[in-house]
Order: sequence, then structure tokens, then C-alpha cells
Amino acid sequence: MRFIVDEGRLIPEALAKTNDQTAKPISHIDVASSIPMHPEFPYSPELLSFLEGKQLLLEELPFPLDLIQAHYEHGYLAYEKGMMKTKHGWRCMRCGNEENHFFASFPCARCQAVCTYCRKCIMMGRVSTCTPLVVSRFSFPQACYFSPLSWNGILSQGQQRAADAVEDAIVRNDELLVWAVCGAGKTEVLFPGIARALEMGKRVCIATPRTDVVRELAPRLKQAFPSVPLIALYGGSDDRGKFAPFVISTTHQLLRFYRAFDVMVIDEVDAFPYSMEPMLEYAVAKARKETSSLIYLTATPHPKWQKEIKRGKRKAVTIPARYHGFPLPVPSFEWCGNWRKQLKRSRLPRNVITWVKLRIETAKQAFLFVPHIDELEQVVRILKQLDERIEGVHAEDPKRAEKVQAFRDGRIPLLVTTTILERGVTVPNIDVAVLGAEDRIFTESALVQIAGRVGRSAQFPSGDIRFFHYGKTREMVAAKRQIERMNKEASERGMLKTQ
Repeated sequence: MRFIVDEGRLIPEALAKTNDQTAKPISHIDVASSIPMHPEFPYSPELLSFLEGKQLLLEELPFPLDLIQAHYEHGYLAYEKGMMKTKHGWRCMRCGNEENHFFASFPCARCQAVCTYCRKCIMMGRVSTCTPLVVSRFSFPQACYFSPLSWNGILSQGQQRAADAVEDAIVRNDELLVWAVCGAGKTEVLFPGIARALEMGKRVCIATPRTDVVRELAPRLKQAFPSVPLIALYGGSDDRGKFAPFVISTTHQLLRFYRAFDVMVIDEVDAFPYSMEPMLEYAVAKARKETSSLIYLTATPHPKWQKEIKRGKRKAVTIPARYHGFPLPVPSFEWCGNWRKQLKRSRLPRNVITWVKLRIETAKQAFLFVPHIDELEQVVRILKQLDERIEGVHAEDPKRAEKVQAFRDGRIPLLVTTTILERGVTVPNIDVAVLGAEDRIFTESALVQIAGRVGRSAQFPSGDIRFFHYGKTREMVAAKRQIERMNKEASERGMLKTQ
């Protein structure tokens, strides 16, 4: 789209009364300062509620262009550049991308010129040099919810300490890292703080890197806060386009929000893709209000963050024990020889086969983690000779959700998996092994998360976690030390049950 500038105001070319030769793409115009809001203007509640807290493309707005323009001319919304020219090239104002190889050009019918667009966030609609981003300048009064929390659970000592810190950070609009071991009950730790925020009329967002986690958490949160409108946003979600005082979303979906939330919670901040993608960090910053709180949740903070915590440069609270008060299962290392060489001969190391057979004989469910998909497929073929019910799952598996559910239901005795299931899946009573724990994909963080699958239930607080390897790595040793360190801290703080 091209715009005409008339007395400092932008007019879409399609709405111009005459054919003006000065029409330009918005990226080539010095966008005028915002227009004063006219309080007597009969605004459209439907349009403004759809746009509230968001930054959207024109084609994402299911409203006529003349209605959108009327709200712009009366100060209720603004047009912003989708792309900004910089010293080194372009910057996408939706996702923050400035990497030249993520930009491309095409002959654009809308602006009748060669247009540059951002490939980094193309999956959410194309942002190009002639694309305006539309934002609302009007905010509806935020509802306050009296006693919104309907949860009768009891927090452990460690959970309560963290919950108090979270609530304090929300009230003060501070930043806080909650470092909680796998299975500590991080979600429940948020409940008092979220309740306080909703009582204060604040808007809350819990963002997580993975769709699976959004789907799992949404019903739990709706049950805990039954009187509060809550939406779940992910690719293909039925709630897309809606807004509510309480939102749970994948981090990618935050690209559409703008100054929307008073409380932003980033769950699993260390997880892929958030930990590897600056665009998602940009999305979080853009979705927060200028005055807001930011809560990070993780079981495995980056080593840099761990150092900052030790030096007092990052505000953090730790939960070194699980809610049930039993120590974290500590992994054992077991050498299995050159397993890849054996795999080429359609064999597995004898001690790995023995481990699997014992789980089948004792009807103890288990995960077996392997580094890569091609190896997974070979391992599954071999293990199916022991039990036909054994299956494998990976990120590209179209039956991934069905297989995970079948495992939860007990219909699959052992599930061979890549790191896709290192987090987000809880099964009460399982053992876990890693084949090829020396592989580079098994970082300290990944191994701690994998070990964290074991012993999560109060009824089954222990279990076997085995790292089969062809040579110990620093990552393996660091993962084991981190788990032992947390157990030691929990013991010193009197948070473990005495045997």
C-alpha cells in the first residue's frame, strides 16, 4: 500500500479523492507524530477490542479500510512502519530482524515498485517496505477480579518462598528468575502472583517456546482461575485474534502483540527455540508494557545466568527440591562401547539390551533417548524384536501426539525418543536411559531435563536414570553435579524428607 501525506496525516492511496503522484510506501515517509484523540468520536468497540494490545497487518483486520482510516484520523489508532531503513540495510519492526540474508525483494503490485520484505517472520504474514503495522492508541478499562484463584493445594516450603518472591516482583514491576528443579511445581508457584495481578487489574501472559506446553497448561490454568477469561495461542489455535486478561501463548505468537501485558512470564527460558532465537526475545520485549514485571522460569539456567546469580547481578529465587520432598534421582554413567558401530550391524550394546529387557519384564515404563532421527529408527527396529509395542517418536513424526498419549495410557511400554521429549511430558512412574550421552546434542541443560523425567510423582519419587556412553563428556559431568548440588542445597535448607 502507498500513502499520501496531507497536512501531516497519512491517507491510504485507495481512499484518496484524486490520483496523487506523491503517493509513497510508508517506509519512505517520515511518519507524523500521533494525532490527538477526539473523545467525542463514536469509535467502534469491535475494531478497538480486536486491535487492543496488538500490532497487526492491515489484512489481519477484518474491518473496512475507511473505518480503520476514520479511527486513525481521530487519534484512536496509528500507522507504523513495517520496515525501517538503517545504516546497514533494513530492520523489520515486527520481529526486529536486521540480518541482511533474511531480507528479499520482489516486484510489488500494491506499491508498484520493487519491495523488500522480511523472511524471518514471513510465516505470520508478509511485512514489506510498503506494509503499515496498525496499533491501537486506545485502551479499555481493565477489569479487576476479586479472589480469582480457585485452588486448594498446599505449597511446599520451597514453593512458598518462590511464590512470595514472584508476587513481590509482580507488585513492584520487577524482573525475577525462578530457578526450580524439574518437578518442583513451577506452575503452582505462579498462582498467588497471578491472582494478585488479576485483583489489581493487570493483564497477564505466560509464554512458552512449545505448543505442547500451551495445550497442557491451558486447561489447568482455566481450572485454577475459572472466573477469568483465558485464551491459548499457538499455530492453528481457535483463540487466534482474541484478547483476554489472561493469555497463555507460544513465544512466536507474541510477535502480534504490542504493549499488551503488565505481567510477562517466560516459561522454560532455556528451551529451544527461545534460547537460540533473538527474534523471540524481541517479541517478548515488544509485548510487555513499558512498566511491567518479567518472570523467568527454568530448571536449567544458562551458565552465564548462573554466574550472575552467584555474583548477585541477577535477582533469583531457587527451589532446589521437588514439591514431594524427595531428592532428585542422580544419573549413573555406564560405558557401552562404540554403539554406532554396533548399530550399523543392526545390534545394540549388550548392557543397553539388558536394561530394556528388565523394564519390559517388570512392566516399568521407560524412555530411551537417542541423539538423531536416523538412529532412532534403527533402534526401534531392533527393539521391536523384544516387544512389538515399542515405538519411536521425534519432532517430524506426524503421529507424535498419538504416540505420546498411548505412552501416557500405558499402551506403549518403552518409547524411543529424540530430545523432543526432554521436557513438558510427565509420566508418574518411569525409568529413563540415554544412548550416546556423549553426543553434542546432549548438553548439560538437556541432560538435566532428561533426568528430570524420573521420580516426579509423590507415589513414585525414585527411579533409574542411566547415561550409556562411549566416553564421558564435560556436559555429562556438569549435569550430574548440578543435580547433586541441588540435592545438597535442599538438604541444607531442610527441604528433604528424612528417611
